[in-house]
Amino acid sequence: QVQLVESGGGLVQPGGSLRLSCAVSGNIFSLSALDWYRQAPGKQRELVAAISNGGNTNYVDSVKGRFTISRDNAKNTVYLQMNSLKPEDTAVYYCRARHPTGWYDYWGQGTQVTVSS
Repeated sequence: QVQLVESGGGLVQPGGSLRLSCAVSGNIFSLSALDWYRQAPGKQRELVAAISNGGNTNYVDSVKGRFTISRDNAKNTVYLQMNSLKPEDTAVYYCRARHPTGWYDYWGQGTQVTVSS
């Protein structure tokens, strides 16, 4: 059974940092492309960062230079390091594990990130 469990969210002041983690159970991690999405109240869910099974990364323009996605295949975990956080980064953050061909597609339950003074 595949499960994605996010952790690391919380309340942080503007300019601060958080690191989100997503642990992926089930024998799919090394095959998977991994994404971080976020959804703010009243807004559509948006793709924040992605990392392929080969390690290539992509970011939405609003987080370039501030966020870093990485994966540890030995720990079956994907990370999102978030620096220089802004109030507009406030959202529920979700991780996603998918096969590049569409064979499978799994989501985590989300973790709340709130950036406020």
